[in-house]
Amino acid sequence: MASGNLHAHPDGIDPDAVDRPIYAAVIRPHQSLSRDGFRLVMAACCAVSLVTSIACLVKGFWPVAGFFGLDMLALYVALKVSFRRGLSFEEVAISPIEVLLRRVSHRGERREWRFNPLWTRLARVEDEEFGLRALTLVSRHEHVAVARDASPPEREAVARGLSLALAQAKKGY
Repeated sequence: MASGNLHAHPDGIDPDAVDRPIYAAVIRPHQSLSRDGFRLVMAACCAVSLVTSIACLVKGFWPVAGFFGLDMLALYVALKVSFRRGLSFEEVAISPIEVLLRRVSHRGERREWRFNPLWTRLARVEDEEFGLRALTLVSRHEHVAVARDASPPEREAVARGLSLALAQAKKGY
């Protein structure tokens, strides 16, 4: 080697930088209730339900107690399903040669989309009242929603990052 630089490439491109992401994000659904919060909510609801059920039993309205039990069971199942759905996530990575979107469901099912960043653009659906309603990666004839489970402000932050990264990838490395 004439120059003595082992990392130099004749075209001036660093081969290691081609696969390095310009932008990478993991998008998870928002969960406002922690495990301790779940226990607290269930304990409070069960306590209120128990006190009300006893009061109804004393007055002779015995079927009400059974319905309170069904309500607690329904609340428990709904919160457990919500926690389970919170395990899903999306990964978005943009490198100079590829846009990768990977979606993993709460069941562990994986789905991947790969696009050329030169042919990819972002489509936005905005609402005056609610903000950014939908964000879609569009490449040729394929449309894939991104940040489906994010709130509008979080979706806006993802959109800014994706837009900047796509512009940088299209500009060149």
